Amino acid sequence: MQREIPIFFTIDDGYAPFLAVALTSAVRHIDPARGYRAIVLHQGLSAENSARLAALSADNFAIDLRPMQANLDALDDRRSNRMRCDQFTLTIFFRLFIPAMFPEYDKAIYVDSDVVFTEDAAKLFDTDIGDALFGACRDLSIADNPPLVAYTENAVGVHKEEYINSGVLLMNLKALRDAKLEERFLDLLGTYHFDSVAPDQDYLNAMCRGRIFYLDPAWDAMPNPARPPLAKTNLIHYNLFSKPWHYDDIQYGEYFWHYAADCGYLDELRAHRAAYTAEMQAADRDCLARLVERCNEIAASEVTFRNLTEKGVKIRL
Repeated sequence: MQREIPIFFTIDDGYAPFLAVALTSAVRHIDPARGYRAIVLHQGLSAENSARLAALSADNFAIDLRPMQANLDALDDRRSNRMRCDQFTLTIFFRLFIPAMFPEYDKAIYVDSDVVFTEDAAKLFDTDIGDALFGACRDLSIADNPPLVAYTENAVGVHKEEYINSGVLLMNLKALRDAKLEERFLDLLGTYHFDSVAPDQDYLNAMCRGRIFYLDPAWDAMPNPARPPLAKTNLIHYNLFSKPWHYDDIQYGEYFWHYAADCGYLDELRAHRAAYTAEMQAADRDCLARLVERCNEIAASEVTFRNLTEKGVKIRL
């Protein structure tokens, strides 16, 4: 048996059904000769959901549910800490604490919970990223949205072709510990509280620029109506508003419902889709418009990653 493959997820209680789909898809593609451990860092997971998620384990795929215990006092609900334009959730920051919290691992996979695997996670884990801090995929949705391009380049200070999506990370935990990722993040957060539309993602891009290994795009295939679907996917990531449990016409949406059939939450997921009204979908469109406005506002502000870097503030690891 080769060494255990740790796969980290982060959720709150409301996201348990979607994580169940991700776990079901991961188990479907495991190599019987390898050992896997899904480590779920959670906030407020109920006993019922804990039991239902744990039941998805397999002989060589353990599911380890752990409450998040890092000191997150600095991560309060303020505008600069909100994802997209309207949501505050501590769970998006949990990935930044994984290197310090798990010294027993030198390498690990982190994935968001709004994903499905269509390939064996071991193939991602086995990717040689050299001495890079982590491997990730370019955020291809950025290139098709001029306000987001302006934001990543003028606020975060990262060219659109180098800006990564943080929803799938192959983490060099040893290198991240040596670079003191957690310490630098908390120092920057406490000192500057950068305004951001993608808080954890922007910090990772700004801090790790130049030390990122770019993975095959198949490992973070995101629905994008402006582009044809990839001929081959390894992992599908239903990013931002592209949720098949909210909309019927999402690119790659059939994969989600395929794995949802066996996840133990199918009835709840169908009910969730049925309850997502036209008014809620209109609110998504309004939120996207506000996100674009915020991108323009932040890019024009004084306290940005790019401006402070140009003034000599040490942002990068």
